[in-house]
Amino acid sequence: MKTINSISGMRKKALKWRQEGLSIALVPTMGFFHEGHLSLMRTAKSKADLVVVSLFVNPAQFGPNEDLSRYPRDFERDSKLAERQGVGCLFCPDAGDIYPPGFQTWIRVEGLSHGLCGASRPEHFRGVATIVAKLLIIVQPDMAIFGQKDFQQLRVIRRMVRDLNMPVNIIAHPIVREPDGLAMSSRNIYLDAKERESALSLFQALRLAEKMVAKGCRSGPEVIQAIRNHIQSFDNTKIDYIFLGDPESLEECREIVGEALLALAVWVGKTRLIDNTLLTQ
Repeated sequence: MKTINSISGMRKKALKWRQEGLSIALVPTMGFFHEGHLSLMRTAKSKADLVVVSLFVNPAQFGPNEDLSRYPRDFERDSKLAERQGVGCLFCPDAGDIYPPGFQTWIRVEGLSHGLCGASRPEHFRGVATIVAKLLIIVQPDMAIFGQKDFQQLRVIRRMVRDLNMPVNIIAHPIVREPDGLAMSSRNIYLDAKERESALSLFQALRLAEKMVAKGCRSGPEVIQAIRNHIQSFDNTKIDYIFLGDPESLEECREIVGEALLALAVWVGKTRLIDNTLLTQ
């Protein structure tokens, strides 16, 4: 596996691969790999000749009081894990090269970025869209793999790629969970033993909603209230949002008809966790 730190070096290597007729899959990450990341890499490996994993803790998607400085990092561990998955290249650019002095060009995906996580993190998706666009321009992949845990992010990126006519296939990968149901996240490491138990309230709330809908409940407010009551019954939990709405437009709905997205963001102690499921009536 080759590690590349410079933008020019990544461009040259990607161009060489494309001239050789090789397909490229990109897996964008912020590092501190867990099984969810590794499953994205394996999926990418199954679909392309070469896999590029970007490892970049993107400062532009963190707010002023968020966890940029303490976001977990372990390059040596990540490098070994990526190599074991058959990754061809680990792209680790420097923040000063990605956002050089005087940088002032940002990508905003209107509408889709405003609700859910965008409501409490107003600049988050501007940072996400901009870094993903830059990675796609630099690496020039045939496809890029993203996890469905960040459902809103997936929708924002797909809309950006569509609106800007980017020649890349965005592939969604199902949420990867711990044996007890907790969605895998690099931030799970922040949780102490008691908070780890409280974190299960998200997964349990999603399953509760699925059971209610399976039994014929179509009322959005009724489902949301049941979820709210369940999560708040756990210690150290604070709900950021409970969203129920259209999985394409991300517009809220009061009645569950057909397929609806149920998405949660909950603070467990000082750690913000997200999860989601699709409810089918």
